Amino acid sequence: MVKNYAVLLVIIFSGLLQFSCSSEETYVPIQQSAATSPVIFNPETTPFNTLSEYHFFEGNLKDLSPVLGVLPYQPINSLFTDYAHKKRFIWMPENQKATYVNDYSILNFPDGTVFIKNFYYQNTLPNNLSRIIETRLMYKSSQGWKFANYIWNDNQTEAYFDLSGSYTDVSFIENGVTRNTTYRIPSAAECFTCHKSEINSIPIGPKPQNLNKDLAYADGVKNQLQKWIEIGYLEDNLPNTINTVSNWQDPTSTLNDRIRGYLDINCAHCHSQDRHCDYRPVRFAFGDYQGEVSLGVCVDPDTPIAPYSKIVEPNNIARSLIHFRLNNTQEEYRMPLLGRTLIHQEGVILLEQWITSLTQNCE
Repeated sequence: MVKNYAVLLVIIFSGLLQFSCSSEETYVPIQQSAATSPVIFNPETTPFNTLSEYHFFEGNLKDLSPVLGVLPYQPINSLFTDYAHKKRFIWMPENQKATYVNDYSILNFPDGTVFIKNFYYQNTLPNNLSRIIETRLMYKSSQGWKFANYIWNDNQTEAYFDLSGSYTDVSFIENGVTRNTTYRIPSAAECFTCHKSEINSIPIGPKPQNLNKDLAYADGVKNQLQKWIEIGYLEDNLPNTINTVSNWQDPTSTLNDRIRGYLDINCAHCHSQDRHCDYRPVRFAFGDYQGEVSLGVCVDPDTPIAPYSKIVEPNNIARSLIHFRLNNTQEEYRMPLLGRTLIHQEGVILLEQWITSLTQNCE
């Protein structure tokens, strides 16, 4: 499919694009006067010192209004990061497109692809203002996937390249609850820890199983993967059906499907083959599921901690190690290892509901 930017102009950036997930925000694309994308991006010469130099966004930078070719996207499930909201975009070079591999693997993206992930909080105290903390770029060069991180200034006028890692204090209101966190902006080494596959880095979320959902675009509701095909970002070689993850927040799905979706996005990037926690006896990836044993049900922990007899002890929260780790903020115990300092209360509630629903006996 040859990319038609005139079609892109009319369809993608000519109105209001709304996403349905409560953790994501409304995108307001802006009209473009040019027929080609103004983005300046060369993966062999990146990174720039400032975010604005890429020309991903137009107008006030903090509005994150995408230019032509910078496409908003949304996974079905999102990694918990201390309740930070996220606005995600993807850009590809002209006449380049991704191809399907299988349902549970990341798409095969062409060199020059860049993911633009913005982390921010709404209702930050004391003035209930929105504050963007960081913008993470993950881009594919001829040497593989690389990282570039940009930290926003206090005035929210610019973000500056920094991969050394740092902290910033944030007080905010989320779901009616006032929370405080010392937010961790990751270093390059921490980025690699979560994104590693053997000695390489790879994205986590952009898999068909986690992108196969309808979105409300300006020209109507359309499947997200089909939209990528339509605009020329994805080869039209998808299977007729895709084994799709369940939204962990969807109360109409079964508890087992919801917890599988939650553990897939929050835990599988470490607990999978060739990943950081490959040695541990669980496989949380949605595509690795071989029954409840994959999720740790009746599985002995490799690092026992009293009184937790199993990774998941059916109908016994107090003896399930997974609950202890997800409901903990101490660095030596918490899981995920990186990316959070707060307990994800809603995720822990789902875990408790799932554990108490299990009825089998461990031998």
